[in-house]
Amino acid sequence: MGLLDEVMGMLTGGKGQNQMLGSLLQMLGGTQGGLAGLVKAFSDKGLGDVVGSWVGTGANLPVSPDQIQQVLGKDRVQQLAQQHGLAPDALASQLAQVLPGFVDKLTPGGQLPDAQGLEGLLKGLLR
Repeated sequence: MGLLDEVMGMLTGGKGQNQMLGSLLQMLGGTQGGLAGLVKAFSDKGLGDVVGSWVGTGANLPVSPDQIQQVLGKDRVQQLAQQHGLAPDALASQLAQVLPGFVDKLTPGGQLPDAQGLEGLLKGLLR
């Protein structure tokens, strides 16, 4: 079981959130651009300090479900929720709980990995 499975399992006991996070990264530009796209989306909506804490080496700042919906947009949240059989509010709540740790684990050393490094990290986390 990968590290991400363990983290996600604490919340739901399954791999559903792994798939949800994978879908989110694909929606934001695929494996190569997804993480950078996500960081940019948060920064563009005035939450650069929040996402910066996830990328950085210190403590992760929390994010609210409303902020998730603000950053991703209601249509994107609705689409992800439908793909995963959840209500949009439930999906935003789950993302708010797991996204800080997910981004933190994908950015060891406090920096965004290059495409090749990200691919390796994702393979390790999503096993």
